Amino acid sequence: MADPDGSLVLQVVGLRKHFGGVQAVNGVDLAVAEGELRAIIGPNGAGKTTLFNLISGDLAYDSGQIYFRGEEINGLPPPELCRRGLARTFQITSIFRRLSTLENVQTALLTHHRRHHNLFRPARRLYRDEAMVLLDRVGLVDQAPKPSGILPHGDQRRLELALALASEPQLLMLDEPTAGMAPRERHEIMALAAGIATDARLTIVFTEHDMDVVFAVARRITVLHQGAVLAEGTPLEVRGHPEVQRVYLGQRRGTAR
Repeated sequence: MADPDGSLVLQVVGLRKHFGGVQAVNGVDLAVAEGELRAIIGPNGAGKTTLFNLISGDLAYDSGQIYFRGEEINGLPPPELCRRGLARTFQITSIFRRLSTLENVQTALLTHHRRHHNLFRPARRLYRDEAMVLLDRVGLVDQAPKPSGILPHGDQRRLELALALASEPQLLMLDEPTAGMAPRERHEIMALAAGIATDARLTIVFTEHDMDVVFAVARRITVLHQGAVLAEGTPLEVRGHPEVQRVYLGQRRGTAR
């Protein structure tokens, strides 16, 4: 068993997961420092979302270790990981569509602080100020009273970011946060996330298919191929890596519209 490195926010050692005869994650090592913006990229089926599911406790792994801030978190369920400071968003937008934008964030704050409705304090006022601060951070103050279900897709993604921030995470995992967005929106939301990370010393690990976004935002990139780490480094190093060019970036250029 590997010794944990307490200087890292996230450390993954020899992680493996198979489904039948398919090795979805094959001996992955990952070391993410505080304040880092790390992109996980790779072709479809490379194991990106499976790796996210293993780290976030949504899926059990076969072998390996995962450390969060130097503490082993093997087998801990997502709610416990969230309480410890590890939050995650999903490819598919996940909001309370019948609640207002503001009520969504209030609900997330209530959950984080483990509070129930106080009979002597109307629920609509619980954490209202804190919720408005979070909405301001993601640019949704004007949308606060609107039902979240009618928001444009890009704004729903911003709301989902606010919900994740309500748990006061130290590590935020974003699984394809720009899915379904127009190119301009993709750059805007990732620039927003990067700015929040810088201001709050928040560590972000994200998956993304838009390479323009990845190379504009990420400080380090890990490339997965067939469940294993193919390459890792700065955007410049990864862009020039011959194997990455061969199996991923070159392939994407060949299929570009």
